[in-house]
Amino acid sequence: MAVYTDITDGELDAFLDDFDLGAPLTFKGIAEGVENSNFLLETQAGRYILTVYERRVRAEDLPFFLGLMQWLGQRGYPSATPIPDLKGRILKRLRGKPAALIAFMAGISSRRPGPAHCREAGRGLARLHLAAQGFKGRRPNDLGQSAWSSMFKPLRGAAEALKPGLCTAIEEDLAALESVWPRALPEGIIHADYFPDNVLFVDGKHRATIDFYFAAFDLLAYDIGVALNAWCFEPDGSFNITNARAFVGGYEAHRPLSSEERAALPVLARGAAMRFFLTRLADWGESPQGAMVRPKDPLEYERKLAAHRAAAISSLGLLGTGG
Repeated sequence: MAVYTDITDGELDAFLDDFDLGAPLTFKGIAEGVENSNFLLETQAGRYILTVYERRVRAEDLPFFLGLMQWLGQRGYPSATPIPDLKGRILKRLRGKPAALIAFMAGISSRRPGPAHCREAGRGLARLHLAAQGFKGRRPNDLGQSAWSSMFKPLRGAAEALKPGLCTAIEEDLAALESVWPRALPEGIIHADYFPDNVLFVDGKHRATIDFYFAAFDLLAYDIGVALNAWCFEPDGSFNITNARAFVGGYEAHRPLSSEERAALPVLARGAAMRFFLTRLADWGESPQGAMVRPKDPLEYERKLAAHRAAAISSLGLLGTGG
């Protein structure tokens, strides 16, 4: 989350005229993430997140994202739900850009997740995958494995400037991933950005999942690969196998993995590290002047890629993790 588009009091009042939420009480920007402009809004009716969609989010994808969030909410999954206006519309426009009002979800994200948080987060991800079954929307993962080589071509110089020799290492990684990428695992709707800041806890229990703006149809176990990178590496770059086993154990308490999915987790995690390295590299240094935003360091995921090259998680020992 971030702020690229400023909203005046008059623009906010005009936007809220389409809703039955009462007068605004507080309104402030949220300076996190890099994708959209986000604001915390409190009105006489409650608290909400107002999102103005920018940058990588395509307007044609928004009905999928918002429809999925509605679907999950209707099936009891704890996620932020879009708020319809008086005419039932959930996709609006503000400052000439797509916008939506989303229910605020209470809870705290974990900055240094341990095994207990990882187990709860794994449960939350499995429940998400199950709740999304039957959703009719389809959106291919445009940041999935088939896109990585073309994504890297214009970034080769940036990679080499970031760290000498990195361009060659990334090209070798891409070739290796292409040769071993699994093609016949269970598919479904994935979150695709299941990081600790997108998972909220109350009293140590999974309370909600937020930020579905990378959700897509892809390998379900790829979502676990994303999470293993996000939840299970220490600040010094070492892989925390205890956190990993807790996460997968929590996941399997609701949706047991096949032996093929378990075996694929190391390569799926390596691929997920590539995806986030590439998008962070693309974003590095490209924030608009004056934007309230903190670009994320691509070298964090370069270090994770190096760990995957060294087979850091090739022996997860995940069989029999239980819930």
